[in-house]
Amino acid sequence: MSENGKPGKTTADFWFDPLCPWAWMTSRWMLEVEKVRDVEVRWHVMSLAVLNEDRLDELPEEYRDMLETKAWGPVRVVIAAQQKHGDDYTGKLYTALGTRFHNQGEGPTREAIVAALKDVGLPEDLADYADSDEYDTQLRASHQEGIDKVGQDVGTPVIAVPGADGEQVAFFGPVVTPTPKGEAAAKLWDGTLLVASTPGFYEIKRTRTQGPIFD
Repeated sequence: MSENGKPGKTTADFWFDPLCPWAWMTSRWMLEVEKVRDVEVRWHVMSLAVLNEDRLDELPEEYRDMLETKAWGPVRVVIAAQQKHGDDYTGKLYTALGTRFHNQGEGPTREAIVAALKDVGLPEDLADYADSDEYDTQLRASHQEGIDKVGQDVGTPVIAVPGADGEQVAFFGPVVTPTPKGEAAAKLWDGTLLVASTPGFYEIKRTRTQGPIFD
């Protein structure tokens, strides 16, 4: 039974920043996993801006500029929607934002955020929270909850699932493109859980040779 009491379902907690294209790819894979395994995703926000705020001087100028000018708005809107309208909207709004930001190439503009809010039936004025720190405490708490499970030297996404001993197994990634579907999604899920749950296992990595393929 999952943590939220639904028999036969394993809860996979997923932390995302809506701005990250690689987290977006992984999130679409998780929706495929829900179709082929007894898994239910529970969505949470984390923030690339928060993650990197103490090391901005070490980052490339272009990435630093993105964090300072674009990264706060979308995640603040998602946390405001969650706080004001409930957890059920977190994943829905993420899908609407990600579809516009990434698949449709609109980017994290106010116009795209407003359109995404309309897509899921939320008030358009929630877009105003992009420039508000009203829910930053809750945003930072959600971010920290995910980071506490894997450590500071990761990015988004973070996934956590119940382990065999009842304690959560958490990991960053997987980073993958294009999104695996069907049995390929299931095999990646099974393999990811296998390595992530191995005591003492920390990392597999290779150089990325292509960017995200949105489909």
